[in-house]
Amino acid sequence: MKFFVDTADTAEIAELAETGLLDGVTTNPSLIHKSGRDFMEVTKEICGLVDGPVSAEVVALDHAGMMREAEILRKIADNVCIKVPLTIDGLKTCKKLTGDGSMVNVTLCFSANQALLAAKAGATFVSPFVGRHDDNGFDGMELIEDIRLIYDNYDFSTEILVASIRHPVHVLESARIGADVATMPPAVIRNLFKHVLTEKGIEAFLADWEKTGQSI
Repeated sequence: MKFFVDTADTAEIAELAETGLLDGVTTNPSLIHKSGRDFMEVTKEICGLVDGPVSAEVVALDHAGMMREAEILRKIADNVCIKVPLTIDGLKTCKKLTGDGSMVNVTLCFSANQALLAAKAGATFVSPFVGRHDDNGFDGMELIEDIRLIYDNYDFSTEILVASIRHPVHVLESARIGADVATMPPAVIRNLFKHVLTEKGIEAFLADWEKTGQSI
């Protein structure tokens, strides 16, 4: 499974990239706003921090407007992935952009039928939002299972990019189902490293080492 970080904080991205575990980055207008920086400037900087896809989202709602914005965004760097909403105009834009060789992330997916449409439109990634799905009384992981089954049935190349991940269990369940990518806030990635027994083991080893009076 690929790990993407869901943030526009370049300091966080740079630190996580040093682990060698980061395969890409997703951003959205809310994350750009939170960064307090210029959209084009921060997107370009992020593209220089990772080799993998960096999702940059259009804000226009009509096909012509999306295409105009996409033309600007895909000139930022070769690893920009244009992010479009799962609407008719979004899928029109997806079909056109992927036909021209651009990567496209179709976002705000909340049903398996929507994911099927995204795959038929040639999406590079589809982003089902499991956390928001759970918040509204649905089962986010059941959605991922349905999409995985449908994509495997028809050998679609679109990658399932699980988004709106809230905790490490979402990551584990996504991996068990066979999702291609998990995009997470930095805090969730860091929580994947943590286990109380690991921490206790380190404490015990260090205590015993100190008793030896040795140094390395």
